[in-house]
Amino acid sequence: MYRLYEFSSSGNCYKLRLAMAQLGVPFERVEKDITRGETRSDDFLAINPNGRIPVLVTPDGRTLPESNAALWYLARDSQLMPTDAFEQAQVLQWMFFEQYNHEPNIATSRYWLHVL
Repeated sequence: MYRLYEFSSSGNCYKLRLAMAQLGVPFERVEKDITRGETRSDDFLAINPNGRIPVLVTPDGRTLPESNAALWYLARDSQLMPTDAFEQAQVLQWMFFEQYNHEPNIATSRYWLHVL
C-alpha cells in the first residue's frame, strides 16, 4: 500500500490525495504538522532529507518527494496520462505552470492567510 506523508492543508498534498482517489489507489495518510517542525525530525529527514512534504512512499518502500513527480508516477499507464508524446508534454507544461506560477503567487498567499 502507498503511504502519503502530508500536511492536510497543503494544496500540493491535496492534489496527490485527489489523484489517488480518482485512480482508486489505496493509501495510508501520515499527517506531519509543518507548523510544529515535524518535517525537521531525524525520522522524517531520513525519509526526505529536504524536510518537505508531500512524500509518497511506494508499496515497495521507495520514497518520492515533490508532488508533481509523484503525480507523474501515479498517472503513468492510467486514464490521467495521455499516450501521445506531445499531449504528455502538454501535461508537463501545465504541471510546470502550476508549480512555478500558481503555487508561489496564489497557494503561498493562501497558506499565509489560512495556516499561519
